[in-house]
Amino acid sequence: MRTLEGRVAVVTGGAGGLGRAMGERFAGAGMKVVLADVQAEPLARTVAECRDAGMDIIGVPTDVTNYASVEALRDATLSAFGAVHVVCNNAGIGAGAEGRMWEHELNDWKWAIGVNMMGVVHGINAFVPVMLEQDDEGHIVNTSSGNGGVSPLPSTPQYAATKAAVVTITECLYGQLQEVGSKLGASVLFPGPHILRTGLFESWRSRTDEFAKERPRKTPYTTVEGLEAQMKAAGVNIAYTPVEEVAELVVAGLLANEFWMHPRSERGDNQLLARTDSILNRTNPAYLRAVPG
Repeated sequence: MRTLEGRVAVVTGGAGGLGRAMGERFAGAGMKVVLADVQAEPLARTVAECRDAGMDIIGVPTDVTNYASVEALRDATLSAFGAVHVVCNNAGIGAGAEGRMWEHELNDWKWAIGVNMMGVVHGINAFVPVMLEQDDEGHIVNTSSGNGGVSPLPSTPQYAATKAAVVTITECLYGQLQEVGSKLGASVLFPGPHILRTGLFESWRSRTDEFAKERPRKTPYTTVEGLEAQMKAAGVNIAYTPVEEVAELVVAGLLANEFWMHPRSERGDNQLLARTDSILNRTNPAYLRAVPG
């Protein structure tokens, strides 16, 4: 995209964390912004704070696992602003499973697939036809993760699998948009390369009845503090990436029409190289990590 000024952006998972940071950065670039989130009250607070700061932002409560809800988000966007130019399929959850993957509840898989993967599919199906009809510059940004998109963390199979799927979906979307000569671009976003302080570890709070736990948990949910302790015990240095830094990466990537919105880091690049080397040389996956790092 040559400019963001006066354009319209939609960001799912927008009530806080990275989604909010992207929305605020887009507004700072002169865009009109629609934030969507399944948590209505936090979304309303975020929108009120942004509007008080002079940003042209509205909020639309949205459950990305439900296609009709995403269609309603699209319709609300068009009703408010008349067009849509950037769609960030950013909503994501950690499934909150415990034990080994063969012990995980099927609803843990269904919930992760519903939000992390089908949320992206629903965003594509709802918005891309409208964006193609506009015959204007536009962009789809799908949020993945180094956990799955680069190399999987074995302790989080639902998250890693769905985030790996986001990469492939976005590659296919990019290829098909190119085939039809579209003015739309597509990108896959890898936040990081280090820990982001977002609501991901508290996503169990927004788990709907459709994907409810099938049995009581035996252990507390993982928290970012617990993860930090786990990493320290494993001798891994803890580093953080501010969400504002990732939002800046997204804006730069949109203007440069970059497919891979992937910040360079020695650790992340080494993980990617290790996995690629294992595939090329047909070796067992020694690159798998016990904890993120």
